Amino acid sequence: MLHKRSSSKKHASPLHLGYMLVFFLLCVVAYYSVVPGRLQVDKKSPREALDQKLQKTFRLKSIYRHGVGANHRLHQKLDVTPELIHQAGILYQESAAQKQDSEGQENPWSNNSEYTTTNPFDFDFELQGMPLTMKRMKQRDPDFMESYIYGETYMTEDEEYAMWMDDNIVAPNVTDRDTVVSLALMSSNAYVRIPQTGDWRNVTEPWNETEPEDFGWDGDGIRGHVFYNELENIVVLSVKGTSAQGLPGSGEDETTGNDKINDNLLFSCCCARVSYLWTTVCDCYVKSYTCDESCLEKELRRKDRFYSAIIDIYKAVLKEYPDSAIWVTGHSLGGALASLLGRTFGLPVVAFESPGELLASRRLHLPFPPGLPSYLEGIWHFGHNADPIFMGTCNGASSSCSLVGYAMETACHTGRVCVYDVVNDKGWSVNMFNHRIHKVIDEVLLGYDHAAKCVEPEPCVDCYNWNFVPSRSWESSSRLITSTKSQVAPTRTTGTTATTSSSTCIGRNWLGFCTKYDL
Repeated sequence: MLHKRSSSKKHASPLHLGYMLVFFLLCVVAYYSVVPGRLQVDKKSPREALDQKLQKTFRLKSIYRHGVGANHRLHQKLDVTPELIHQAGILYQESAAQKQDSEGQENPWSNNSEYTTTNPFDFDFELQGMPLTMKRMKQRDPDFMESYIYGETYMTEDEEYAMWMDDNIVAPNVTDRDTVVSLALMSSNAYVRIPQTGDWRNVTEPWNETEPEDFGWDGDGIRGHVFYNELENIVVLSVKGTSAQGLPGSGEDETTGNDKINDNLLFSCCCARVSYLWTTVCDCYVKSYTCDESCLEKELRRKDRFYSAIIDIYKAVLKEYPDSAIWVTGHSLGGALASLLGRTFGLPVVAFESPGELLASRRLHLPFPPGLPSYLEGIWHFGHNADPIFMGTCNGASSSCSLVGYAMETACHTGRVCVYDVVNDKGWSVNMFNHRIHKVIDEVLLGYDHAAKCVEPEPCVDCYNWNFVPSRSWESSSRLITSTKSQVAPTRTTGTTATTSSSTCIGRNWLGFCTKYDL
């Protein structure tokens, strides 16, 4: 039987072979009728993948500039249109060529093929996000937060504790090297001195003042570049840092007087009172190593200072993108302002080479989550140990900062610190030139295969040798006494926020005490 069955399989009937042939032909017809359609879809997929990639990237959408000092009421916005991008590219290439010829400076965007571009205003940044459980205040709208910070909203300890919640958000992935580099390039973009053209729109309402000649791209103030990811609905606000001639690690384009004033106000122990030879930026100095804490707090909150200006920029961005997640970044002073803004409104922040901003955060009475270690917050400070500004060692009479009039006396950061050990790994010495953002990007962030690990800051105390008193009053023009009664400064009301105007010292005796005021 087995032999018969095997022989029957070897000799199939003609009818069976015919069925097999017909089935084979049907399969061939079906294959060629279906596959071409599939191939056509596959041919489109690379383009679709490219479109999908572009939707996931961040592009520059607008630029804000906000005046400070005498121009603190001026606030404008520039939309980044295709025409502006084209004109900015031409100006940028001309500017880069001039610097190459006159100063020997290379185009910072041409040192690495991965990020090469001839126009920083026309670049797609790719960022990765990561889930983060962040403790934030339940109510974070600007009106409430300004009332909270300026002391107009009183809450008991229990009420304030109940204001906090654990919020699940998406934050920048600070463990991803490319994401960190992209954020640093965004911070670098805020320095770029390009748009000399375009239609700036007035943001301040109502707008009843004529723009003065000294309020322009190069005028005193701060800038914020707004990058947007349409697919993920995420905004990145990049804050411009210090620009000043004479400070080697600063921005390289213009001299901005108020940058130095706000640097010295935010990062000194007492209004840049280094010695009696220094001209202080505010009149809060009492006597030797004694400072009026209330005076300092009022000075930081003044409407003509950088903190109020960056809040105004944030309010404008929030109005334009009300339902978007907002991340903040910046370099140096811009990174510190980004941190202050992020702490105020509970925003993720990635700062680069910023001075210690813990002291300023305390003086501004910014919200700190109760019972939560600072290193578990959504604030990350990237830097390296050969930068004296980031490390808090650029102080003392012989330091580079002091020699050019900067009192950078703070070292303590909030959040987490992510430090590259370039001193041991690369043999670098501590030098002010290592602070520059382009050097940081080219030789530090891109010089390592991985992003630096972010850890809890070491125990740190700023201005330990200073005594801060709660208030003071003047008995005469040359002798100062302290008291428990606060001196009430004149105020003016703008909308719902009262603005304190304080006097400025314009004359001192040889002991350093103020003898003449500009009220």
